[in-house]
Amino acid sequence: MSHSSRDTAEGAGWGTEERGAYRQLMPRQVEKISWLNPRTLWAARNGMLASWFGDPTGRTRGRWVAQRAATGAPADKVIRRDDPDRFSFLVIGDTGEGDDPQYAVVPGLLKTGQDTSFAVLASDVIYPVGSADDYGTKFFRPYQDYRAPIYAIPGNHDWYEDLGGFMRVFCGDAPPLPPEPRPRPLTRAWLRSLLWHRPRPDDGRHLAEARALRSDPAQQAVQPGPYWAVDAGPVRIIGIDTGLLGTVDAEQGGWLREVSQGPRPKILITGSPLYVDGRHEPCAVEGGGTVDDIVRDPAHHYVAAIGGDIHNYQRYPVRLDDGRTLQYVVAGGGGAFMHATHTIPRVSVANVAEKDFRCYPLRGDSLAFYSRLYGRRLRMPRFFTLTEAEATAVIAERLGIPPTRVPGPDTRVTRRVRLVAGLLGTGRRPDRAKRFRLPVRKIYTSLFSPSSATCSPPFFKCFLRLDVSPESVRLRCYAATGNRAQELDPPVEDEVTIPLG
Repeated sequence: MSHSSRDTAEGAGWGTEERGAYRQLMPRQVEKISWLNPRTLWAARNGMLASWFGDPTGRTRGRWVAQRAATGAPADKVIRRDDPDRFSFLVIGDTGEGDDPQYAVVPGLLKTGQDTSFAVLASDVIYPVGSADDYGTKFFRPYQDYRAPIYAIPGNHDWYEDLGGFMRVFCGDAPPLPPEPRPRPLTRAWLRSLLWHRPRPDDGRHLAEARALRSDPAQQAVQPGPYWAVDAGPVRIIGIDTGLLGTVDAEQGGWLREVSQGPRPKILITGSPLYVDGRHEPCAVEGGGTVDDIVRDPAHHYVAAIGGDIHNYQRYPVRLDDGRTLQYVVAGGGGAFMHATHTIPRVSVANVAEKDFRCYPLRGDSLAFYSRLYGRRLRMPRFFTLTEAEATAVIAERLGIPPTRVPGPDTRVTRRVRLVAGLLGTGRRPDRAKRFRLPVRKIYTSLFSPSSATCSPPFFKCFLRLDVSPESVRLRCYAATGNRAQELDPPVEDEVTIPLG
């Protein structure tokens, strides 16, 4: 097994020159998404409109579900597979930008997942707005050689065109919804409808051609809707759709409570992680309660909750009052721009201490990545650029934790290093974070991180493999850096065995 980023800097992808062979899989011309381009931001405006004028996602989702039920989808939305008691599957989150980082994940995923029974895409299958004609280069082409079915749950970007592209690809080529009556003038709904982004009339004209890339019968899967459950071997995997604003409508919430009943061990896959960046985000259910209330209920027998949306890997082993431990995982590193981890403060949430927490990329690698990126962009590389050893050392100092990789004896944390770390929003210890009120994590998530996309490795992408047996689930996070070494032998960045007793 190759070294991981927790072992060596080379294992993280630093200091290597040989790029992987993933570019052979890519189309000759790649349309690069710029998240600072006003045209892109305007096309992706529906999330903001929903927060201002009311969120129509629940009603639209209900119409999609009713349409699928009318065409024969199972009423309980459960996909019953014939997998044996021992099988494996993949989870890949936030994939579809269609550029180097997404394709860099593919060789390791194919090698590591060649014997898996299926894969699940967790959130944001297609950027920027979920258009049907983007599926060719951002779904069918990159995963054309994965020989098993792929299921998916939508993220907020898939909803920016009212989920039409997603439903056509994953739900039996569902036809478009009939238009709704126009809302009354001068109401919030009327204002929203005037500004609402909708797909082009001819969107999807290339979809039939794209489908040919994954046309083998063994690759086919038809979902009952945007949320579903899969019974596979000894476990039930439940996928929920959190829409534009990260919430669950009342109809889906009732279904989730019903499908969560029974002694069968369950794994939740959601578009909005329940623990992220050192915070608890329980995910509200319309009408009362939260998704996490359902997950924690001992009668429901959940063992893990995996969420996309945030573009990195995080794991929180939360010990509940009844003695059970639930594994809460963020798994959004499948291809989109990297959300920083160096902004995560020292973890202390829900009985999870820093020593229990895991993330990828490591905070030091995240800080080094951003320092190089903004050193180039601001044309101040000598000032901004930190070595990975300097970044690791200053992270340990600011958070008061031992370094994951021990820097060399010549590494010094100078005033410049501390200043750069502060300017780039490095997290702190909880007792000091209160004094520093600038919302750096929000700034990074909404502004700095979307502009972090680069075509130069290391990319710090990842995917999950879960090996299921009657006794346990073995969860492993595999890295994809874009370098040849990690492509040939994908390193394991984190691993945990979850008992099913």
